[in-house]
Amino acid sequence: MQQARLLLNCCAPAWKSVRKASSGMARQGPLANKVALVTASTDGIGFAIAGRLARDGAHVVVSSRKQQNVDRAVAALQGEGLSVVGTVCHVGKAEDRERLVATAVNLHGGIDILVSNAAVNPFFGNILDATEEMWDKLWMDKEREESIKETMQITRIGKPDECAGIVSFLCSEDASYITGETVVVGGGTPSRL
Repeated sequence: MQQARLLLNCCAPAWKSVRKASSGMARQGPLANKVALVTASTDGIGFAIAGRLARDGAHVVVSSRKQQNVDRAVAALQGEGLSVVGTVCHVGKAEDRERLVATAVNLHGGIDILVSNAAVNPFFGNILDATEEMWDKLWMDKEREESIKETMQITRIGKPDECAGIVSFLCSEDASYITGETVVVGGGTPSRL
């Protein structure tokens, strides 16, 4: 009995930090019971990241500028049995960012992981060479796509799920000794300025 008490006292701080799923059961996976907030996460890379983090055990808060996108993403991920909620957030608006953070804090007590995914960059190469048209988003041009693939060692455009795995890894304890590094998920595209 005394040994059990010593063990419980020793482990008490660790137990306090463990978050429980809304069902009261601990989640499994490398991100078990972490809380992740992912911006622009209802489609594409952001959606893939949100899904991967949730599949790896995190409670995820997704966001988008449009409510219907949030509703669709939450329904899809919850349909897989994942712990996901969502809210509208335009990251350029302070009140939306505050609501996003408040959602995570109110539901889960804090935020362990922040993935700032809200951005658009349809240009590959030296950013100083980007034209005004590139800053205006023309990405789905087949000729441009073929030109981009020629500069890549893998010679194909990446898939959202291929970005999600490295994000999950970097958020896990497996990456606890990695700091200050740049990891490029770019199919071998030159990525230096």
